[in-house]
Amino acid sequence: MQSGTLITLALYFIGMLAIGFYAWRKSTDSSEAYLLGGRRLSPAVAALSAGASDMSGWLLLGLPGALYAAGLVKIWIGIGLFVGALINWIVVAPRLREQTEKLGNALTIPEFLANRFPDKALALRIASAIIIVLFFSVYTAAGLVGGGKLFETSFAGIFADIPLLAGLSDYMLGIWLTAIVVLAYTMVGGFLAVSLTDFVQGCIMVVALVLMPVVVLTSGGGISAVSSELQTISPDFLSLTAGLTFVGFLSAITWGLGYFGQPHIIVRFMAIRSVEEVPTARNIGMSWMGVALLGAVGVGITGRAYVEMNGLTLEDPETIFILLANTLFHPLITGFLLAALLAAIMSTISSQLLVASSSLTEDFYRLFLRKQASEKEAVNIGRLFVALVALAAIYIARDPDSKVLGLVSNAWAGFGSAFGPLILLSLTWKRMTSAGAVAGLVTGAAVVIGWISLGWNSAFMGGPGVYEIIPGFVAALIAIVAVSLVTEKPTVTA
Repeated sequence: MQSGTLITLALYFIGMLAIGFYAWRKSTDSSEAYLLGGRRLSPAVAALSAGASDMSGWLLLGLPGALYAAGLVKIWIGIGLFVGALINWIVVAPRLREQTEKLGNALTIPEFLANRFPDKALALRIASAIIIVLFFSVYTAAGLVGGGKLFETSFAGIFADIPLLAGLSDYMLGIWLTAIVVLAYTMVGGFLAVSLTDFVQGCIMVVALVLMPVVVLTSGGGISAVSSELQTISPDFLSLTAGLTFVGFLSAITWGLGYFGQPHIIVRFMAIRSVEEVPTARNIGMSWMGVALLGAVGVGITGRAYVEMNGLTLEDPETIFILLANTLFHPLITGFLLAALLAAIMSTISSQLLVASSSLTEDFYRLFLRKQASEKEAVNIGRLFVALVALAAIYIARDPDSKVLGLVSNAWAGFGSAFGPLILLSLTWKRMTSAGAVAGLVTGAAVVIGWISLGWNSAFMGGPGVYEIIPGFVAALIAIVAVSLVTEKPTVTA
């Protein structure tokens, strides 16, 4: 079984590396080419790249795991994300594509903010770069945890006889192998490699997410038999509201607020060929997302029924996709399904590494150390920073008890609160000032970090926890509006 699975996975890895080599030949001659693909992404590539880099291992591990453990009530997270993504495509995408090119041809989000608010350009670039590197290190770690769990669950002990790998646990081996392949094509091919691999990975992911629930339903006796089993587990397992408090509903649905501030997603908007092609990309992207989310829900719900019907044991709900892949399918198909999981993980990691690297290169190295750095030098420094951020993420992910959903939720809230209100208002509100921008950026990040540190995302005032994006987003919004209204009207407006 393992041989067939390994063959499929090996072919997948080779394919990703081949795309990286192709992109290296096409688009690494300048910073704009390396960091934004020369702003030449087609609508389909931009849409699936945004979707694949967004969903990550969370789509195949975290969300199915939450549904497996708690039932259909966890679907509100997916609903909130879908609505947030749609608004992001409608409000942010066309404006950001137009304004980043208009205001100094900005290549990074911090650079765009600096051009939009020149009075506080230095403060915005420094604060943005720090926040991006901090939260992306955590976010990338979440993806690596998924890679570690995959190898720990599916390939336990098969590399134990290799001397060079003997000292590594299966979990750490999975982390290192995932990181090395991602680093290879990201460092070599840059943004174009990341976007093209995202497109392929997005296709693989959606096929796997449609295939698996259908096979589980077929093997489990159909919809009626699966529903009956779930009712036996709990009469409320398929309820949308069972045990749902107002705070719980708010914490789930407000995941959608995070979209407006995710640098690795909105940077795709900057790279679309033209503003006129944004609606086409939006329709493709939202269709993909709808199918993918429904598939993930199906994996979690039908997976729980399958486990109970067959008397199986699953210690970690976040590995339900892996268990079903190993149990139900021919080894070659299992390899494809595990490749889909790796695709979800790697598509996000590569995007995050590149955005963090671009920020360090453009907003630190070129700003302070080498203002006259050549294009070739900037590209090479960017590759170095990709590796350094990856090493930081590997260190964070080293704990095998880490939870993918927990790490993703923290990083998602951090970006959503720090950059969400800032990006939205900078694109739509002409009265916003430089001081307001700095206040919102710092306030959003600080509130999220403080909220997590105090444990209020787990328990708040004797009740259930409140998701940190709620206070963070609201505080940042208030800070931007309040400070902008009491400071001098800006001379440069969007």
